[in-house]
Amino acid sequence: MDIKEIQSLIKFVAKSGASEVKLEMEDIKITIKTGSETPETTIIQAPAPVAAAPQMVAAAPAQPATPAATPVAAETTDDSKYLTIKSPIIGTFYRKPSPDKPNFAEVGTEVKVGDTVCIIEAMKLFNEIESEVSGKVVKVLVDDSSPVEFDQPLFLVDPS
Repeated sequence: MDIKEIQSLIKFVAKSGASEVKLEMEDIKITIKTGSETPETTIIQAPAPVAAAPQMVAAAPAQPATPAATPVAAETTDDSKYLTIKSPIIGTFYRKPSPDKPNFAEVGTEVKVGDTVCIIEAMKLFNEIESEVSGKVVKVLVDDSSPVEFDQPLFLVDPS
């Protein structure tokens, strides 16, 4: 994240009226507090813990490396023929418009371009996410009511 993105984020938070916003990414943590005349920003970069974590992960699965690698490779090749519907925003993923309504898209559902496939809540606003592809939903990649990141895959669609 560069300085211009951080400055834009600070301006956005100041205009939104939020009193405090915390953003955590892989190697950076940002806390923006407003309420005074100038927003207070704390930025913590932590490259050392990020580098230390992969060493521990690499050491642990030394024995079952071959069995773990095989299913991942097979899954990647199977999914390569499918199109992906991705999240256009950061927020909370919901599969249905309300608790008493049916899901927008289930496995096996035929979707067309423009069909609503889910809702993502961002800052108390509910955004209907429309399909940009046509085909049959073959896999739902996110659990209901779970947080999603920008550009995170949500659904796999078979275009045939």
